[in-house]
Amino acid sequence: MVMWAGRESAVAEMNGGFEDPSAEVLTEAAAAFGLLASSARLHMMWALSQGECDVTHLADRVGGALPAVSQHLAKLKLAGLVRSRREGRRQVYYVDDPDIVTVVRVMVGQLTARSHQGSAPVRRLRRIGG
Repeated sequence: MVMWAGRESAVAEMNGGFEDPSAEVLTEAAAAFGLLASSARLHMMWALSQGECDVTHLADRVGGALPAVSQHLAKLKLAGLVRSRREGRRQVYYVDDPDIVTVVRVMVGQLTARSHQGSAPVRRLRRIGG
């Protein structure tokens, strides 16, 4: 068993001090990234990371049809990324996972900065992704 602990330590050292996450964690992360792989859902998460919003205003902001936005929100809600509450006749949505807000802001912020510099990685990502 000491040999195994030494191996784990060596692997962590090779990986910059970080141990590999468990398969369960990687599966959960892949599911979250899968949900954010839709540009429409990513735009909604970006908008909701700026503050809560009802479906009508969110649809206007992201330029989506109301039924499509509602379906996307239902998926995000099922995954636990957003929540909603009723305010009179309106259903108001907000981000339920602050870590997702961080991920979205970092990714969008980095790609925005790169696009302003005309960076090749942004163009490569577009070609690879679709």
